[in-house]
Amino acid sequence: MASTDHSSSDSKLAQWLAAEVAQRARVANLATQGLALAAPAQGSGLDGLSQLRAMLRGERAFASIGQTLDFLLVEVEHGRAVFQGTPGLAHLNPMGAVHGGWYATLLDSALGCSVHAALPSGKGYTTLELKVNLVRALKPQQAQPAQPSDTPMQRVRAEGRVIHLGRQTATAEARLVGPDGKLYAHATTTCLVFDLPTPAMLRAA
Repeated sequence: MASTDHSSSDSKLAQWLAAEVAQRARVANLATQGLALAAPAQGSGLDGLSQLRAMLRGERAFASIGQTLDFLLVEVEHGRAVFQGTPGLAHLNPMGAVHGGWYATLLDSALGCSVHAALPSGKGYTTLELKVNLVRALKPQQAQPAQPSDTPMQRVRAEGRVIHLGRQTATAEARLVGPDGKLYAHATTTCLVFDLPTPAMLRAA
């Protein structure tokens, strides 16, 4: 049974790596932009899901925090967003495990973008509250220690889903898991939903 589980985990990791390679190729032309947010005009007229899908296609600037902490958006649908990250040596705390802030940032991105993916055109959001529960230590390691030069670093995924979307607030939940299904952390958020400034308002400013 353990051998079957290991094989399934390896297969899932291979799928995740293939998805990452494909996504990085799509956004390669934006890698040097260093934009944390696209200009308001870039997303004008688009709902949140359309904006995020444009990012996945490499047509719209993505959040540069992903370059800093080595994670990226890999899946999105209405009210759902998935980010994939590579825990590395640059993300360790003094005890040699991945810093809780790395967990929190990956989960916060999945939570926020799940809300973003449910917003209509003309609406924006910002985080009011973030609660993270760390349930398992995460360490950079090779999938097969016997062949460290030929194997990739571990990957984890944060999947966020909207729980409630109201006129002024939204709530969402997210889980951080490995390819073997192990849970490393889970989180919830409350977001403030607001009207974005119109082009006329921006010109007047």
